Amino acid sequence: MAAYMITSTLRRVLLVAKHASFQSRCCVASSRVQYSTVYDSNEKTFDKILIANRGEIACRVMKTCKKMGIKTVAVHSDVDASAVHVKMADEAVCVGPAPTNKSYLNMDAIMDAIRKTGSQAVHPGYGFLSENKEFAKRLAAEDVVFIGPDTHAIHAMGDKIESKLLAKAANVNVIPGFDGVVEVSYTVNMVVLATTFCKEGFRLSSQEAASSFGDDRLLIEKFVDNPRHIEIQVLADKHGNALWLNERECSIQRRNQKVVEEAPSTFLDPETRRAMGEQAVQLAKAVQYSSAGTVEFLVDSNKNFYFLEMNTRLQVEHPITECITGLDLVQQMIRVAKGFPLLHKQEDIPINGWAIESRVYAEDPYKSFGLPSIGRLSQYQEPIHLPKVRVDSGIQEGSDISIYYDPMISKLVTYGATRAEALQRMEAALDNYVIRGVTHNIPLLREIITHPRFISGDITTNFLPEEYPEGFKGHQLTSEGRRELVATAAALYVSAQLRSQRFLGNLRVSTTPQEQRQWELCVELEKGSHTVAVSRSGSTFTVEVDGVTVEVSGEWNLASALLPVTINRTPRVLQCLSRDAGGDITLQYLGTQVAEGQEICVIEAMKMQNSLIAAKAAKVKSVHCKAGETVGEGDLLVQLE
Repeated sequence: MAAYMITSTLRRVLLVAKHASFQSRCCVASSRVQYSTVYDSNEKTFDKILIANRGEIACRVMKTCKKMGIKTVAVHSDVDASAVHVKMADEAVCVGPAPTNKSYLNMDAIMDAIRKTGSQAVHPGYGFLSENKEFAKRLAAEDVVFIGPDTHAIHAMGDKIESKLLAKAANVNVIPGFDGVVEVSYTVNMVVLATTFCKEGFRLSSQEAASSFGDDRLLIEKFVDNPRHIEIQVLADKHGNALWLNERECSIQRRNQKVVEEAPSTFLDPETRRAMGEQAVQLAKAVQYSSAGTVEFLVDSNKNFYFLEMNTRLQVEHPITECITGLDLVQQMIRVAKGFPLLHKQEDIPINGWAIESRVYAEDPYKSFGLPSIGRLSQYQEPIHLPKVRVDSGIQEGSDISIYYDPMISKLVTYGATRAEALQRMEAALDNYVIRGVTHNIPLLREIITHPRFISGDITTNFLPEEYPEGFKGHQLTSEGRRELVATAAALYVSAQLRSQRFLGNLRVSTTPQEQRQWELCVELEKGSHTVAVSRSGSTFTVEVDGVTVEVSGEWNLASALLPVTINRTPRVLQCLSRDAGGDITLQYLGTQVAEGQEICVIEAMKMQNSLIAAKAAKVKSVHCKAGETVGEGDLLVQLE
């Protein structure tokens, strides 16, 4: 974050270059509710469900279970014993030590937990065992319901080659290419420009596939230029009914992992949306799918779309679909797993408003757009005080971000009647999100959602490397932004100085002259010097910076993490990142960090009267300065005895 150090001395305000990185609320019915769980007490589902997952998705599933009157069981590793999902559950069972293969992937331990607690069903969340057909088989063998599709669908869609063949047979558009196993070729992610590199590319890609998936088979497919990643949410029951719940735009990615998603997409027209939805349903029916699932497509610049894969589980980004449809997908999965038919017809599925999701990670966005960061959350405050903001998280203040698990902090979702409204709320939510103790990616998220190209909807999966070819460097201040920063820092500096002169609302020394209302300061920012004139009227500061007048107003509590200000009638929220015993304050400005070396914002008081107050009665032993002499921070002025 752009961090500004405000000192309690006469000398300066420093812009410090530091690298900084369930509550489920949604919005169709009101400003606070984005999906509805309508529980029919006559519709009996399960008495107890075990959630075979951790973190935010475990919390998310538990919330719906509680609304439905279902008791929940959490599983956890030893390091997660005090995790939020463990505290939220009715029961909790430790399934092993921290490594995932010894805990959350430990089928034997999880099966024991199911038996011990008498759980009737298991919701796998996403990741871990959610698409593991062997786990689903073991559950079925003990008459425990797997809240997801059957093993046939998991297997069929889990094999990338088989899934494309099935999709083609179901008249779903697939990327033109070879249908069998490749002998010498290249992957869709590797464009081979010369025959010389083809064989080497095949060898390396085969090795990578074998290492990651235990399968060295490759597909050869047509390269899709300027692709968008757009997916269709499907919902099907065990009675042959299937729906498509509109699309999600997931093109903003780093290292093929999604960063920002939205629903609906700015790119699709009603005809293309319907065609994609109908093909997604065709595929679901072809594999007798029953549960919530996601069919992913690549879409080219001419709106040609091609099947990519099907995820046979609840998707990470499902909240934005819940926002625009009003459906609780977890509730629907539980109903379907129990055998109930869908309650809705295709014509019942709306697109109400717009929803955007930002994945908040404990990552350093300045390193390859995000490398994991670990640590303890020393301060944590979600922006759920804002209207139409939903935060799906599984952490709290004091939680540890561990090396063992995914570094996701939360999924931040905003909703609006229009895309512009949802984006405006996302900007405010990011500025109001307080995270201390770990580096996080909010600087990158804020840059993305305020980027002119993103706002226009002109995006592809290449957005990040195209817009930041040298990597993300943080927010680059415009001339207007620099003036706002200088003016705001000056106003906060003066405000802090005035407050330091008061005690219980009164001036500390009764002999102090009438309170000053005009100041001259010298501010240095990015190696440039600015002489500013500050005047105050009530809570409003008028600051003249380089001949331009900037008005800054606000009632600041420097003990608070959030500092709401109004700059030239534009509301902004700064954050107080830290405040030490000497009164030094580090500020976050425009939600981003200043890259290392861009540091200095120095303020020198030219005409500010300050007084030193003795803490107790004493004799003056020596004086180390003369009238009119310039003194620095830390200089010894008067010695008492």
